[in-house]
Amino acid sequence: MRYIKELREHFKNRVVFTISDLKIFLKPKGISRGYLHLLLHNLISKGEIKRITKGVYTFRDEIEVVGFASEPFYYGLQEALSLKNLWEQETNPVVITPRKVRSGIKNFEGKNYVVKRINRKMFFGFEWFKYEDFWIPVSDAEKTLIDFIYFKESLDMETLKEIKRRLDEKRLRAYLKRSPKWVNKRVIDMLQDLNK
Repeated sequence: MRYIKELREHFKNRVVFTISDLKIFLKPKGISRGYLHLLLHNLISKGEIKRITKGVYTFRDEIEVVGFASEPFYYGLQEALSLKNLWEQETNPVVITPRKVRSGIKNFEGKNYVVKRINRKMFFGFEWFKYEDFWIPVSDAEKTLIDFIYFKESLDMETLKEIKRRLDEKRLRAYLKRSPKWVNKRVIDMLQDLNK
């Protein structure tokens, strides 16, 4: 098929690309909408590209690309614990985004991942982390702890102690000022209970 080689060369180093990206790239070549969809269909059928969600594609197989379909985003909760070696468990990626997307369990290439919506005011507290040959945003220890409270998820005592050892108290205080009062109180209470 025409354009495959050019498309491959142009997008191979991008983590994800959209159908809009393809239209912009191929527009000067005079490609029709129908041919673009046929081209996409054939590339997906051959397994050369993968569809993450409607209109978002990748050449990669790694599950960690899924967050880029929900930009802006960061990986948090259990996934942040795994990526930052705060616990030993394997988890499904947890994508946290302020976008109006449907929350819940989704699937990419036979692997599950979770998408959670967060209030835009709570969208902070992440850093860039090298994964394979690309960079992903991952919540830091302070925001991971806050998010566990915010999303009403449970944490075992051993993991909580490990998070506490890595906390930057000044950063945590700054984050708590930006968080709802009920989250602030729960985090402080939880940390005080650990000191008893």
